[in-house]
Amino acid sequence: MVAEPDRALCRRAWEAAAQVVDPEIPVLTIEDLGVLRKVTVGEGGQVEVAITPTYSGCPAMNMIAFEIEIALEKAGIARPKVRTVLSPAWTTDWMSEEGRAKLRAYGIAPPGAGTGRRALFGEQAVECPQCGSADTQVLSEFGSTSCKALWRCRSCREPFDYFKCH
Repeated sequence: MVAEPDRALCRRAWEAAAQVVDPEIPVLTIEDLGVLRKVTVGEGGQVEVAITPTYSGCPAMNMIAFEIEIALEKAGIARPKVRTVLSPAWTTDWMSEEGRAKLRAYGIAPPGAGTGRRALFGEQAVECPQCGSADTQVLSEFGSTSCKALWRCRSCREPFDYFKCH
């Protein structure tokens, strides 16, 4: 059983960490992405935050861990520990609906809900974030960051990033 002060501390730590934004896509928080996995309070009241990278080798993870530490310290939580958890592997299924909406509003096509790793093995329909058309085509499997691909809309002719499914 978790003591009530530990629950309050966990909640406060989660709320502070949840405000950290992805340095590559600053409209998304790590909570929106599903990168923020767990907050625990250990012996002596030390807070530990578990995060899972969107893909192995994500260069943003060191910055995210640093920003979490800063956010927690600003919230009055001394010497927090941030731990990277690789299993289970992150999937776009962990993204929140709010996060998908933020991506779309920012001009990045979000992955479809419930697609996750299965989308790696088949054709997928990607809607243009500018006009909503599904008449799109991939230009490059590699976009401005490793987690995005470059697509183009055949209807409005605009290029756009697509957040790849994992």
